Amino acid sequence: MKRRMFLGALLAGALAAGAAQAADPHKLALQISDNDPAKMTAVLDIAANVSRHYTGKGEEVDIAVVAFNAGIGMLLADRSPVADRLVQFEHSMPNVRFEACNQSLAGVEKREGKKPPLLPGVTVVDAGVPELVDLAEQGYTIVRP
Repeated sequence: MKRRMFLGALLAGALAAGAAQAADPHKLALQISDNDPAKMTAVLDIAANVSRHYTGKGEEVDIAVVAFNAGIGMLLADRSPVADRLVQFEHSMPNVRFEACNQSLAGVEKREGKKPPLLPGVTVVDAGVPELVDLAEQGYTIVRP
């Protein structure tokens, strides 16, 4: 009887651990650091494809797009060459988030004499590269298209 209880408890623990592991979302961070519309489009294509791949399998995926250096232009409302598509992401793919480097924004502000406007839904992080380091330490796969 004790052996059955032990085996039952062991099996229940293994199943619970497996369920918790299966519930963990996939994690992807995409880097954009170039002011290149083709690379910006590639980042959005990858985010959309990865999101559809995992959600189509019934699995969760968390995608962060981190823009810094010259890539910050992707997230600026007054000049992003992919603004229309980026706004669509906010509505159709809530598992994709866009993060702008505050240091890069400060550089634009210094050069232009005014704070650049961000597209809706963009969050600001202190610094782009440390954000990618933090995400990698949290288990995100970092990709630079």
